[in-house]
Amino acid sequence: MSLDPSFVGRTYPPTPSYEVGREKIREFAAAVGAVHPAHTDPDAARALGHPDIVAPPTFPIVMTMSAGAQIIEDPALGIDYSRVVHGDQRFSYTRPVYAGDRLTCVCSVEDVTSRGGHDFVTTRTEVATEDGEAVVTVWSKLVVRGEG
Repeated sequence: MSLDPSFVGRTYPPTPSYEVGREKIREFAAAVGAVHPAHTDPDAARALGHPDIVAPPTFPIVMTMSAGAQIIEDPALGIDYSRVVHGDQRFSYTRPVYAGDRLTCVCSVEDVTSRGGHDFVTTRTEVATEDGEAVVTVWSKLVVRGEG
């Protein structure tokens, strides 16, 4: 059964604020092999003009997963998560993510298509500070494998 393309443009409620912690950035940096001192040492980050340590470029996935879950778990859309394969991920930054940021995410369905018996869902998540300052836009493409 194909996913309903009328979901394109649907926007879900903002997530609760996520406070970006230094230790979370350090743990993520270690996990992805981001070794630049600006990811772990506040003095090194400040020497480069940043207010605090800087998250690696893919760090927003930590907070955007809960925003995307709203779409995945929407029974009206009907995604069978057991058939989902991650297809693509893109980030477009307005500014870096810093320790101490309090960020919210608003996720929407940007595209729904079907090809070769598989459904493709592209989500767009706008990540901003609690004050509304844009930080990063995150796109994710999910492939819902067809049966057989």
